Amino acid sequence: MIETALLALGLVLIVEGLVYALAPSLIDRMLVALAAFPPEARRLMGMLALVCGLLLVWAAKTLGA
Repeated sequence: MIETALLALGLVLIVEGLVYALAPSLIDRMLVALAAFPPEARRLMGMLALVCGLLLVWAAKTLGA
């Protein structure tokens, strides 16, 4: 279980690092766009991302990761 959590965290950090390294101006535009959404919509997007992430981790574990 801890191996899966570390793998998931490492993959998130790789993706986040790539975005900051390759397109820092994209982060600025994304933050401005997110600020335009009401807090309830941002909360819903976060919950959906959480559920999708959990499903992906579960699928990876089921497939033998």
